[in-house]
Amino acid sequence: MFGLEDRIAELSQGSSILIVLLVAVLLGLRHATDPDHIAAVTTLMPSSREHARRRAASLGVWWGLGHALTLVLFGVPILLFEAYLPDVVQRGAETAVAALIVFLAVRLLVRHRHRHAQGHAVRRPLGAFGIGLVHGMGGSAGVGVLLLAAIPSTALAVSCLVVLALFTAASMTLVTTGFGATLATRQSTVAAAAPLLGLASLAFGLWYAAAVWNLMPYPF
Repeated sequence: MFGLEDRIAELSQGSSILIVLLVAVLLGLRHATDPDHIAAVTTLMPSSREHARRRAASLGVWWGLGHALTLVLFGVPILLFEAYLPDVVQRGAETAVAALIVFLAVRLLVRHRHRHAQGHAVRRPLGAFGIGLVHGMGGSAGVGVLLLAAIPSTALAVSCLVVLALFTAASMTLVTTGFGATLATRQSTVAAAAPLLGLASLAFGLWYAAAVWNLMPYPF
């Protein structure tokens, strides 16, 4: 499920190593803004204004590290052995991402209703790391295939995968830090919007699951 990624990757074909690595950086920055990542990042906001920006940045780092780990662990074998994951396995991984988004959205709605929470449920590094692991697993095969198709050198493709993973992690940290800064200045607004965020994430998760199995279009 790639859109802009394909066009960015085309820039690397027939280019110098520096340009190829720059494309990997752009892919990493782009990958962090995928809709499924944005839906998940709303679950990483801290629960109070105190140290909100620092807490959000910390959770963003753990989210990005988890994502980078599985992105590399699953992507490198694809690049080294050109052993593509069976379509059903890849779809299963993407379905797990959708299920995670739905679970977090439902949990947010339930906690907001019964406890009037002012933030989201996942506020611990381990939880953020786990979300990153699932997301990295879901996208690793597609990223590996994309790099393999665009970069003829296996060694360079592996290097680009590592660069992509690192810059995706950095971008995720920036995104969650931005959410933390927003919470610090507009806590009441964010708390009031929690049900809307939960419903939007729930709808997206269900739509994403349907798109994985070609039941709905996925234009991104």
